[in-house]
Amino acid sequence: MKDLVLIGGGHAHALVLRMWGMRPLAGVRLTVINPGPAAPYTGMLPGLIAGHYRREDIFIDLVRLARFAGARVILDRAEGIDRDSRHVLLSSGRRVAYDVASIDIGIASGLPGTPGFSDHAVAAKPLGHYADRWRDFVATCGAEPLITVIGGGVGGVELALASAHRLTSEGHRPRVTLLEQAPAVLRDMGEGTRRRLLARARDYGIEILTNTTAARIAADAVHLADGRVLPSDFTLSVAGGQPQAWLATTGLDLTDGFLTVGPTLQTSDPAILAAGDTAHLSHAPRPKAGVYAVREAPILFENLRALLAGKSTLRSYQPQKDYLKLISTGDRRAVADKFGLRAGGGWLWQWKDRIDRKFMAKFADYPAMPAFPLPAERAEGVVEALGPKPLCGGCGAKVGAADLSAALAHLPAPRHGDVISGPGDDAAILTRPDGGFEVMTTDHLRAFWDDPGLFARLTAIHALGDIWAMGARPHGALVQVTLPRLAARQQVETLREVMEALSATLAEAGADILGGHSSIGAELSVGLTLTGRAGHIVTKGGARPGDALILTKPIGTGTVLAAEMARALLPGQILGEQVAACLAVMDRPQHRAAAILAPVAHAMTDVTGFGLAGHLLEILEASNAGGRLALPSVPMLPGAVALARLGHASSLAPANRAAFAPRMAFTDGAEAALLFDPQTCGGLLAAVPEDRADETLARLADEDHPATRIGTITEGPPQLWVDDAG
Repeated sequence: MKDLVLIGGGHAHALVLRMWGMRPLAGVRLTVINPGPAAPYTGMLPGLIAGHYRREDIFIDLVRLARFAGARVILDRAEGIDRDSRHVLLSSGRRVAYDVASIDIGIASGLPGTPGFSDHAVAAKPLGHYADRWRDFVATCGAEPLITVIGGGVGGVELALASAHRLTSEGHRPRVTLLEQAPAVLRDMGEGTRRRLLARARDYGIEILTNTTAARIAADAVHLADGRVLPSDFTLSVAGGQPQAWLATTGLDLTDGFLTVGPTLQTSDPAILAAGDTAHLSHAPRPKAGVYAVREAPILFENLRALLAGKSTLRSYQPQKDYLKLISTGDRRAVADKFGLRAGGGWLWQWKDRIDRKFMAKFADYPAMPAFPLPAERAEGVVEALGPKPLCGGCGAKVGAADLSAALAHLPAPRHGDVISGPGDDAAILTRPDGGFEVMTTDHLRAFWDDPGLFARLTAIHALGDIWAMGARPHGALVQVTLPRLAARQQVETLREVMEALSATLAEAGADILGGHSSIGAELSVGLTLTGRAGHIVTKGGARPGDALILTKPIGTGTVLAAEMARALLPGQILGEQVAACLAVMDRPQHRAAAILAPVAHAMTDVTGFGLAGHLLEILEASNAGGRLALPSVPMLPGAVALARLGHASSLAPANRAAFAPRMAFTDGAEAALLFDPQTCGGLLAAVPEDRADETLARLADEDHPATRIGTITEGPPQLWVDDAG
């Protein structure tokens, strides 16, 4: 078995992932490493800036794409390569093993050497940050915004025109200035094309300053090298393209900082390939342009497969000498340039728009891959037992509450005198000779995210929730890891990633790994048995009428992760970004929140597999009290409600609803459905005295751990009333 690692989510890699999904190579584990969950398509950037496209129109959802390709996604930034041991080095300190690697990380267009740039300006590339900054600026700018664009090439002129059009069309009176250090702008364009673009710039009132550079950038001005000062509300750099600095540390051959590749797209290390703007084609140098990345993709795909299969014959890439440049002019018009030919008009923009949308359509939906059908002859009940959808991971794979209660109903009570709480609370409680308490819990999760390091960290945070919910300090841990069947090196690397993540996360919480067990099975799963110590224990019982209910994290992880498994389309949003936001919330440990809540809470638990409704009902039953929940006050993850409206839910959600809905009064809907959503790494739910609630919420916010008051404990039987109004 082999490891193929794609570093970066550029156009060539996106196409390779799509091709891999339709034609995978057996025995290869595919990984894509990218800082963000979505990758922009640069060809549509001017249209986004001009207001012709929505943000989601121009981004490739790498999370959905990777799910289709059967690839694992690591949301991190590459910062180096250890070629001796064949590891990619990440900014988080992690190391990812490879047998063959490919690099497609794009370029930057910033001015890192210009004072004030990083604080007061934005680069067009990488363009994700630029797109977000521009959106926010357009929403808040004044009537006469001042825009400065640094760089007079095609990209700079195109974005200056797009900026002017957007602001003018929304009723502003912008003043746009274009800076170029050379004697003229658009030096690489044919004369006819150049004249057309300059005419459009004059129409928009764009001022062009040549033979000048930015010496310093302030919050409200650009200071030029000749002493002039340009007032500027939004400063953008499109000044050429710089390679990412870490490439120089790899020991690979470079040309002007870019990776030198030959016809097979291999670098000076045959096991490392490169494509797109990252690469310099030594046999046929070409300008940086997305068209070359797109046409390199089939060659890259075939050569990666050949290397992984041990073949010696690779295909060669011979780029075209020139390509058709379709340059938008702000409005829905464009000009064309190729071999000195020129044309312009609305029909060209429509042609460009069709080309761009056709490219992006490749990533809007994916071919359905054949499923393995059930045998025609089968036992009665097989379909019902398998369920209507794949089994979720994490706490979504938990046994349903009713089945679990039935299975455990006849277990004998603990016999030892030092055990004061057995099954039923978040953790078992044992008395200690020194008068304190020892708490004990276990959790075991099947993988829900195909990044072993992150999955292991999240499993630890999830398991620690039981200790924190009791008001205890984590002390010791036993680890159980089941690895899928892999080659020897992959087993070592996967186990190393898991154990390093567990060790770091547990150490952060104050716990040591004391031992464990490993085995090989059908899939990756990680379990932890934990102990904790406390002088005072907080249980689920003890909530009193009038107590405020405080929740420390939004709900919806089960729904978001189920939608990710299903490669769901989320209209108006990018699913991968919602998944990344979900993972970020899950990745927030609860020890500081527990330290604030435990001394004041009358009752506390962590919200996990039974969902917010189920775990709140556990508090109500243990406290012999009722509860009232203000549904609009319950925090929900970005995208969770929209996904619930589309019918996405965890495979455990129906069992939760069946078990808990009979003890609830609520109006059904997407928001109410999320009350039954199983949570992995869920928040703490605490019943806090009313007169301490505001103070407690303020302390949590001060610790950068925002929490929300979501309801109240009431008199009455253990039932839950859900109010639709806040």
